[in-house]
Amino acid sequence: MSKKEIDEVSGTETTGHEWDGIKELNTPLPRWWLYLFIACIVWAVGYWFVMPSWPMLHGYTHGMLDHSQRDEVMANVRALQAARAGKEQALNQATLKQIQDNPDLLQFAMAEGKTVFGDNCAPCHGSGGQGAHGYPNLNDDVWLWGGKLDEIQHTITVGVRSSAQDTRESQMPAFGRDGILKPAEVADLTQYVVHLSGRPADPAAVRRAGKLFADNCAACHGAQGKGDRSVGAPNLTDNEWLYGPTPADIRDQIWNGHGGVMPTWGGRLSPATIKALAVYVHSLGGGE
Repeated sequence: MSKKEIDEVSGTETTGHEWDGIKELNTPLPRWWLYLFIACIVWAVGYWFVMPSWPMLHGYTHGMLDHSQRDEVMANVRALQAARAGKEQALNQATLKQIQDNPDLLQFAMAEGKTVFGDNCAPCHGSGGQGAHGYPNLNDDVWLWGGKLDEIQHTITVGVRSSAQDTRESQMPAFGRDGILKPAEVADLTQYVVHLSGRPADPAAVRRAGKLFADNCAACHGAQGKGDRSVGAPNLTDNEWLYGPTPADIRDQIWNGHGGVMPTWGGRLSPATIKALAVYVHSLGGGE
């Protein structure tokens, strides 16, 4: 057998490997590290037998303790529901005004409403209800269907252009895309709507579009463009725009007739939860 080489500097045996004059030392691992490594292996093997660990074709091994995090979470949920049952029942039985007039119940409704809003509404309306392009801002006082508590509750319940039979329903015609108006007429009508919001517009186009607006738009938006909440028609004079304020945005809306969908939460959320959500949305700053 060949004699093992000992490194002169460290006094450690080498492995016999060498790269560019650098020799590899055969330094043993620290004993404490080896003991810890072995202990981890023993712990892992024991864990396989004690806790759920191995996936099977139709399930998994439950282990000697038969522990289930899913069951633990469900038990915690049931405990939370039991603890909140009294408040939920009071919330369900109270009217929206009674909730507002009861500080204790109002605090509970606000806390629940904020949580539900974050889970279900924030992806579209923003975490603070500030809205986005095509999604209404819930912080202002501009409401297509009304901003009173009962109106907000009804909108949440049935949605807008949703699958509910009694959903809020409105339809902006696609005047350009469907060939209802000619491109030049859409251009004139765009200037007319810009004029309604109090901004500079082409006077000649505004004069030409007066009859166009009366014939095609006034039935929903009103002769003065003030809107009509009974049909979800927006006010065109307040300079608040769901799909953008620029002339290009307005022309796009007249041409294509965009209309978003708000899902119905009736049946998905309990009546008490919808009340809490309505109270929270009403409190954001735009409630009437």
